[in-house]
Amino acid sequence: MMELLSNLLRPESLEDVIGQSHLIGADKLLTNMVKNKKIFSFILYGKPGIGKTSIANAIVHELNVPYRFLNATINNKKDFDIVIEEAKMHGEMVVVLDEIHRMNKDKQDLLLPYIESGLIILIGLTTSNPYHKINPAIRSRVQIFELHELSLEDIVQGLRHASEHLEDISIDEEALHYIAKLSSGDLRSALNLLEVCYSSSSDKKVNLALIQQINSKPVFFHDKNEDGHYDVLSAFQKSIRGSDVDASLHYLGRLLEAGDLDSIYRRMSVIAYEDIGLANPSIGPKVMAAIHASELIGLPEAVIPLGVVVTEMALSPKSNSAYLGIHAALNDIRSGTTGNVPPHIKTSSTTYKYPHDYKNDWVFQEYLPNNLKGKKYYQAKMNKYEANINKLYNEMKGGN
Repeated sequence: MMELLSNLLRPESLEDVIGQSHLIGADKLLTNMVKNKKIFSFILYGKPGIGKTSIANAIVHELNVPYRFLNATINNKKDFDIVIEEAKMHGEMVVVLDEIHRMNKDKQDLLLPYIESGLIILIGLTTSNPYHKINPAIRSRVQIFELHELSLEDIVQGLRHASEHLEDISIDEEALHYIAKLSSGDLRSALNLLEVCYSSSSDKKVNLALIQQINSKPVFFHDKNEDGHYDVLSAFQKSIRGSDVDASLHYLGRLLEAGDLDSIYRRMSVIAYEDIGLANPSIGPKVMAAIHASELIGLPEAVIPLGVVVTEMALSPKSNSAYLGIHAALNDIRSGTTGNVPPHIKTSSTTYKYPHDYKNDWVFQEYLPNNLKGKKYYQAKMNKYEANINKLYNEMKGGN
């Protein structure tokens, strides 16, 4: 069986990895780790085809250490037992574990003490957010690094490199860019499409006509000026924020045609709390419900719940008061404007006033540190919901 081009070109050195410049390069964390020949357990997470396996492969080859690749869904407990015995023979072993978020409790219980002792150095790979999907016992023993989405130019760079390994291929920049656009940031998908095009051509010429024969999915993802993915997402958010329901549905449609559900989910979740917030607090759970329904039914039917919730988001009143409030608080904290917790609300306090013992479940006492007394982070906006809850809040205080 012929090995796929994407596997044949798997980097064996970090300097050959495409993208991820926040982790790889001069004085960057993973590069320094390899340079110092000392690695620790960590998890890489991010979208498919952006370099998780490539980075793990490059690290174990550069360090020339004993290693094994496992998959949490495919390999059984016996496979894990064998790897642990091998690690004992070597004194240390790197275990690259794909789909780590699917590792069941038996395998976790088996690995945990050896990760703790350092016998097993775990490199976990996942497309899911480990802060939500990974067992806390594993999370507490590893570092977590998020991989960034690859840019169009990153994908083109990977395709150019791959073209050099395809004998007598003829492909121009227009075709390279078109394949990159179709990939939606997934380098593995782009390499696979390039290989299929090359193998399907009688004269080894890869052009737009051939690509479109093989992959007829239209490129809606990018504007004509190639500002691209992030501009469409930006237009999506700004249209909802600006309460233009028709533009909101238009940009949702473009993202749906590109099949980019993950970006839609993330952006809708942000908009629900950043731009709509307390003006319609029910929108957050509604967005989560629409995402859940979309995951359950998949495309093409997923367009229905997403269309419904985006319509309501655009029509909803807007408020960014909570968003501004938390960022004002964070700005103080990051600038060192904090102070000590007041003594009467510390854990050991005997002078704390329990609000439920008082009329309207409220009693005056200071909660902020002394040097922040009177600080106002939350500034109410006068939409209907905030006006109502602030009226109730003032009535509660005024009754004491």
